Amino acid sequence: MSRARTARRIAAGAAYGGGGLGLVGAATVGLVLAEVQFAKRTVGTGLPDPPRADGLYGSEFAGPEMSPGPLRLGMLGDSTAAGLGVRRARQTPAALLASGLAAVAERPVEMRNVALSGAMSDDLDRQVALLLDGPEGQDVPPPDVCVIMIGANDVTRRMPPTHSVRCLTSAVRRLRLAGAEVVVGTCPDLGTIEPVYQPLRWVARRVSRQLAAAQTIGVVALGARTVSMGDLLGPEFAANPREMFGPDAYHPSAEGYATAAMAVLPTLCAALGVWPESDRLDVSRDEDMLPVAKAASAAAGEAGTEVTAARGPWALLKHRRRRRVPGEEPAPAARAAGTAATGTPNPEAVSGPA
Repeated sequence: MSRARTARRIAAGAAYGGGGLGLVGAATVGLVLAEVQFAKRTVGTGLPDPPRADGLYGSEFAGPEMSPGPLRLGMLGDSTAAGLGVRRARQTPAALLASGLAAVAERPVEMRNVALSGAMSDDLDRQVALLLDGPEGQDVPPPDVCVIMIGANDVTRRMPPTHSVRCLTSAVRRLRLAGAEVVVGTCPDLGTIEPVYQPLRWVARRVSRQLAAAQTIGVVALGARTVSMGDLLGPEFAANPREMFGPDAYHPSAEGYATAAMAVLPTLCAALGVWPESDRLDVSRDEDMLPVAKAASAAAGEAGTEVTAARGPWALLKHRRRRRVPGEEPAPAARAAGTAATGTPNPEAVSGPA
């Protein structure tokens, strides 16, 4: 069965209450063995908690009191969204995206990260509530745009793909109803991870790419945009394994997170209408308009590809030019920004610029 057809079935099952639809025939056995491999390698264990990077970025762009306030950016997802494996707040993908968005929009960005290491898609409901309701039910304005990175733990822990997509689409729907633009970094290609060996590598690659395609089908219908994480770090990892991945050979290093952030930043800015490129197709970069399922399948196999809704059952397949923006520490901000998600002051968020 083609990836597009399988992804369409998963997305349909998620939308209409289907059960635990399988991805590939040997996936159940393969993923059990893959879990053993991950457990033996103790992936992610021994790493310190990711640094908190909540706060205000791009304070140099602040204008008079009558000018628009800062853009509000929310970050949701798993350890990748949280930035597990790096030591400095400015090295996390959330901080890189916040500072990059501020530089492109020439406007301050207030960032809140509610991602949780080890989270699966069923934790997104809690994260969305925390982002929209604020810590301890505080009244907070909704975000202007949100980035979600989720899916890897769903695969390794054998969450039924229909349930995974259903949880993701529910979270995206709530954020969209709150008025936020949404960008989803889809499930990465687990076949590129060093601790996974053949034949599990083939199984992991196929399962994760099918989930990524199904995620795209589900959220594009709600007006969100997706960016394929795919094998984004695969070629770079093969050439520079010590630079692109952290000490557990699973989570990205600071350079790896920067690579991922560069792939997401153009779509994040385009969602807010501040990217210099339009949504019109550029045939010189192999951009196309395809049925959503085919666009989702194509994107899952090519890292860094954006999918956004066009009209009817069609979607745009975009390859935006990337732009490296150096990270920065958050500028001094209100303590409320530093207490997001935990209710305790965040020294990274109130320590001042680097």
